[in-house]
Amino acid sequence: MQDQLKIFKIIHLSLVVGLIVAYFFLGNLSDLSQLKRPTLDNDSMLYVILPVAAFLISNLMFRLLVSKIDNTLSLKEKIVPYQSASIVRYAIIEGTAFLILIIKPDFIIFGILLIVYLALLMPTEQRIKKDLKHLD
Repeated sequence: MQDQLKIFKIIHLSLVVGLIVAYFFLGNLSDLSQLKRPTLDNDSMLYVILPVAAFLISNLMFRLLVSKIDNTLSLKEKIVPYQSASIVRYAIIEGTAFLILIIKPDFIIFGILLIVYLALLMPTEQRIKKDLKHLD
């Protein structure tokens, strides 16, 4: 399991680092004035709702995919479908962060919050066991 977990952590870390690098260069984060609070109006409310929707949809999809994992499998055998479910979750969060960066860079702070959330989802053996516990 440790070998699979190591690969899983590398995948997660590369996604997080890739987003950070993209935000640093494309979002011009070397200039901290980019982090100012954006002005909100009716047209920009979509960009406030996007991160919330990404959070909710990614967790919903993750739970749905994890619930479909066969509970008769051993923990080691459950890792691959669990990893697939996690990658779907990561992809939704990462895609939304990139969407915010490219389409509406004024709302870069919301993308940064998504990156922080993605970083907090780092796979650990305890998290995997906890997420798969309800299957047993």
